[in-house]
Formats: sequence, C-alpha cells, structure tokens
Amino acid sequence: MSGIMMNKGQPSQTALMSAAARAAHLLVDETPSIFADTLAQTFLGERAEELLGYHRSYPGHPVLSGARTTAVTRSRFTEDRLAELAGRGVDQYVILGAGLDSFAYRSELADGVRVFEVDKPTTQHWKRALLVETGTPVPPSAFLVPVNFEKESARSLTDHLVRAGFDRGRPALVSWLGVTMYLTSEAIRQTLAVISGFAPGSELIVEHLLPAGLRDEAGQSYAELVMAAAAEQGEPWQTFLSIEQMNALLLEHRLQPIEYARQRETITPAEWERTDALRPFELSVLARASIPTRRAAPAR
Repeated sequence: MSGIMMNKGQPSQTALMSAAARAAHLLVDETPSIFADTLAQTFLGERAEELLGYHRSYPGHPVLSGARTTAVTRSRFTEDRLAELAGRGVDQYVILGAGLDSFAYRSELADGVRVFEVDKPTTQHWKRALLVETGTPVPPSAFLVPVNFEKESARSLTDHLVRAGFDRGRPALVSWLGVTMYLTSEAIRQTLAVISGFAPGSELIVEHLLPAGLRDEAGQSYAELVMAAAAEQGEPWQTFLSIEQMNALLLEHRLQPIEYARQRETITPAEWERTDALRPFELSVLARASIPTRRAAPAR
C-alpha cells in the first residue's frame, strides 16, 4: 500500500525525503509559502539536521527543488479540496500511505474532521512513539489504522477503517499521494475497488506518474535521478500511467473522474511567479474522482 517501509526502526528514505521537502520549503523558499507544514521538521526527528542541511546547502539542486515542488503542491491541492468539502459537511478524511503526514496534528480543520491514517503496522508503531517523544498532542479526531497489505488483501481496508470508527454511510475524502508508483497495477486496482464502495459523495485524490514519453525534460531528468535512488533503497518505481490510462482505471471501478491537475495547475499562475528554485514540471498528476450516487436496480 505505502512507499513507507521500516529500516532499523525508522521510516524509509522516501518518507523522510517527502517530510524534509515540506519542512525545507519553509526554510529555503520565498514567502508566501505554497504550503505550510509546520510539523514536518519535528516529524523528521533525529534526521532533521542532516536532511534539511542538504536543502539549505543546495536549494537549487533539481532533485531537491523538484522534491519540494512535488511535496508542497500535492499537499496544498489536497488540503484545499478537503477544506471545500468540509464546508459542505464532509467530516471524514482517509490518508492512504500516511507515513509522516501531519495534517491531523496541525490543522484547524482536524477539529471537525475525523482523520484516518492508514499505513503498515511498523510505520504506525514508529509514528506513535514519535508523537510521544516530541510531545505532539494527538486530537481525539485522529485515528491510526495499521494494515499489513503484505499479508492481507487491500479488500480488508474497509474492515480496518470501520473498526477504527469510519462510517461507511457518510462521504469521505480519500488522499493517495506518493504511493501508486511503488505498486503493481493489480494492487492499484484492488484499492480502487475498495474505495468505490465508499458512500456516494466521497472523493478520491490520487497521484500518478506519467510514462517517460509524456514527461518534459525537467520531469524526465528528475525521474531518472530519483528512480535510481529509490531502487537502491529497495523501493523501485513500478507503475506509470497516462491520464487516459488513469481515467480508464477510475471508470473501470465506477469512479467518476472530475479533473486532472498537473503541477502547474495545483496553484494559481501568480504563485508560480517566483524567484526561488520552485518550477512546475511534467511528471506527476493529481487525479480527482467522485463516487457517484448508485442507480437503483430496475423493477422486475
């Protein structure tokens, strides 16, 4: 399910690099910030000085600036949408592959939204310890949902969520960011099948990476460098999808595509008028889809 894997009691480099990118954005990029994850640095624990040091020393390096661009734009897009849905009464937020996500512990929205963080048991155990060690208050609306997808089918996800307090009869927003590239297409299909069973009015925001032929030069360069590093860490990228392929996958599982946001489209054009190193590039796409109202079976 997640790109988060444990290594000697710590999350993987992938999880740490994403959190470091969010934290470094507040330290090395210009203001106003695209996205303010005020707990990301805290959640890096003992690795904070090391990982943030790279960004401070080489803020313009294409891998580091690209990581910051990707991390902050996808988080901004998703939490902006959650704010809109919460304003309409949606009060459940499911984060698949939550890793070091800090939404539940820093956002005022979490007061009115139940947050279900789904990840591997080892990751959840590490995060619980981190929250205690850093003195981070855990609100009553936050639920850590350990699911071992290496031993269980993705179809068990709903049962785990319900046991944690998830209401299948109420709409939810599901975010699935920074994960699908690490999965097989079959694993992606299984998870989409589960999400399609959530209540009508629910939405999914899922990130996918474009195949090589659809990337621009900056996107291809970033992919080549990061793919190699991820493979060395035992987390190889496996699946790339064009917008057309993702669209077909969503429709196959009775999910209604709403929009596809490339990095350039996640924030306003004015916010891309920057003097720092952040630039949109063609590699990742955020697909947003809804679970439509089910049609009643025809009378016989």
